[in-house]
Amino acid sequence: MNRHHEKARLALVLGLAGFMAACASSGTMPSEDKSAAEGAIRQAETSDARDYEPVLLNRAQNKVADAQQLIDAEKFREAEDLLEQATVDAELAAARTETAKAREAVDEINENIEQLRQQLNAAQQ
Repeated sequence: MNRHHEKARLALVLGLAGFMAACASSGTMPSEDKSAAEGAIRQAETSDARDYEPVLLNRAQNKVADAQQLIDAEKFREAEDLLEQATVDAELAAARTETAKAREAVDEINENIEQLRQQLNAAQQ
């Protein structure tokens, strides 16, 4: 009977040790998250976010740099969170840039329409 209790205690201790080790793990290298963040930044740069949303784009780049330091320190979970934030920041910068460009295009079209309207009015008088 005592042997069974000792084996059960040993199994319980080993199970708890394994559980604690799993909880203390720093995760795995977030290579895909880093690639996604860098791709989102490239996409934002391609859409001219440097001109329209430089603060947001810089924030994304800084988060990737900070995440690299965390990766070097093997703090993978914190790095993963930072890389996800960088991806969102870069995507937001690209979206805001496209919105600003679309507004500029609409403004230009409206100006052209107004000029044509004025020319028509002048020609009719």
